[in-house]
Amino acid sequence: MRINILASLVAFGMGAAAIAVSAEGAQSNQEDSFRNLVLFGDVLSRIEQDYVTDTAQSELIEAAIEGMLTSLDPHSNYHNPDSYADLRVTTRGEYGGLGMEVTSRDDFITVVSPIADTPAERAGLMTNDRIIAVDGDSIIGHSIDEAVELMRGAVGEPVTITIARGDDEPFDVNLVRDTIPLRTVASRLEDETIPYIRVAGFNDRTTEMLLESITELENEMDGQLPGLILDMRNNPGGLLQQAITVTEVFLDGGEVVSTRNRDPNDTQRYNARPGDRINGAPVVILINGGSASAAEIVAGALQDRQRATLVGMTSFGKGSVQTIIPLRGGADGALRLTTGRYYTPAGRSIQATGIEPDIHISSFPIDPEEENGRYSEADLDGALVNETGEERHEADIAQIEQPPADWPEDEDYQLARAIEILRTQMESQQAALQ
Repeated sequence: MRINILASLVAFGMGAAAIAVSAEGAQSNQEDSFRNLVLFGDVLSRIEQDYVTDTAQSELIEAAIEGMLTSLDPHSNYHNPDSYADLRVTTRGEYGGLGMEVTSRDDFITVVSPIADTPAERAGLMTNDRIIAVDGDSIIGHSIDEAVELMRGAVGEPVTITIARGDDEPFDVNLVRDTIPLRTVASRLEDETIPYIRVAGFNDRTTEMLLESITELENEMDGQLPGLILDMRNNPGGLLQQAITVTEVFLDGGEVVSTRNRDPNDTQRYNARPGDRINGAPVVILINGGSASAAEIVAGALQDRQRATLVGMTSFGKGSVQTIIPLRGGADGALRLTTGRYYTPAGRSIQATGIEPDIHISSFPIDPEEENGRYSEADLDGALVNETGEERHEADIAQIEQPPADWPEDEDYQLARAIEILRTQMESQQAALQ
């Protein structure tokens, strides 16, 4: 990384001090800034001169930047030039990898959710799995960027990851890297009469693919959709703008989401353009603990606007906005910095609390001890608290609908119930129109 860090920091400190001259306490702030810059320079110089082996200044500086951002929140981090290139690929192209969203929790690289139809999902990786080694080498304590770099690679190359799941003994999972496609939308008819669309993430083409899927379903049904199941379970999120345009597909105008930055008066509101694509047909949205970020924006907006019924389990609770800030045009990588929070149309902040479904339904029988062991945004190291003081509500297990004892393990209970709920809503709407 070609940065003269001392010159850059001193210049920054002088500029910041100049801006702050008219502010109360500016002199003290200026002195603190220069004192800290001198301290940083002293430590860097001492390491370069006296450390037992030769060091690379660029690596030291990169580690310092990563440490600085790690002290903020779990979603702020530094992308070196290679990592920044990978980041752009995941939203615009495709890459060779395993297909899962991961985060860092208690020094462990932890699975947030596998992406649909990828090696990770096909291998049965699950939310909350901890990845403790790649090809036999421990990655405990590694940064997310380091772990991702080890797991990505050329399509067709094998890789073995070691998984720690709950209290079970760690086990190896053998995978073959595949092309992780940008296609985030899939559709089909359930029971030949129930339109179903799965949205697995939000990239540059998600809204376009959603509209294409609606048209394909209409062609298959020879007419307007009578209703729709929108499945966003284990959807890790993605681009804010795509969350907005996906939501407006089902709204006839009105607010979708608002964001607020450091200044509480700096509020930006995003509204849907008129034109509900499915003309008010009932919508049932499936969510679970792996539904995060942009998926929560869509679910929260359609719930607040009474445009959809949410079915499943409480979502992950990531209610913060990240901005990608290229450094020197990307030549020095980029910062992924948390710059604000988002709010549903009713003004709800879901940071650390999540979106609660209208109907709590679990996809499997719940063990009370395992339920307490589930994690969410609120459990991540350094996670922002909900500024309203709200805390995540743990649903009363007795109030959560669970599969009957004889329910087949290979059948999707949440989806089966969503189909029943949507069918009832479609029948009610049709009866009202007659």
